[in-house]
Amino acid sequence: MFESGQYDEMYNYCQKLLSNDQNDMVALQNSALALIHLARYEDAIIYCDKVLKIKNYDNYALKNKIYSLEKLKRYNDVIICCNIILEHDSTDTWTFNSLGLSLNELDRHTEAIEFYDKTLKIDSNDITALMNKAISLNHLKNYKESIEFYDKAQIEDPSLNEASIAKSKAFEKLDMTDEAFLAAQGVLVKDMTKIIADAKKNKCTVFHQFCQNEFDELSNKK
Repeated sequence: MFESGQYDEMYNYCQKLLSNDQNDMVALQNSALALIHLARYEDAIIYCDKVLKIKNYDNYALKNKIYSLEKLKRYNDVIICCNIILEHDSTDTWTFNSLGLSLNELDRHTEAIEFYDKTLKIDSNDITALMNKAISLNHLKNYKESIEFYDKAQIEDPSLNEASIAKSKAFEKLDMTDEAFLAAQGVLVKDMTKIIADAKKNKCTVFHQFCQNEFDELSNKK
């Protein structure tokens, strides 16, 4: 039922199981899961809490509860749940990132960065942490460092258009118009210097140099 997206049927089936055993953990967990997919987040939390009443600590129930709380924009409650998980597992990167996101939403960007750094210490290529650290730094008007992390996220996932756009806007804040243009085209920082230098050498604009490079690349492929 879950695989086929029959979430109403899944929820109703779980209710039948719970009518026989109100403490059926699988039925309680799957009820919460079905309700999340039905966007019934308040109800999903009720089932997560039922699991947690039976079992003081349950990682799966807590993460479903966190997801539901995020959807309801109850960020202070998210932080409480994240801290419970971290008391049991101090290396859970999913929880570090969730905690950071809630702190961002509460405009506590400096604190959020601490948790993204904890994730990156464990996994330096974590795209969620890279992007959100960049966003936090941008909110703190630390544009130069934010560019560095947007760039790292883009290296990990070249299709991440939002990183290119955000990086371009950060360059604009620094009045670096040529770099802003190149960033918007998806160019990485390491490649910008050569394009700008070639434009100066060829006595043309960075725009024209970029277009020439693109033309040359296409010609070589043919």
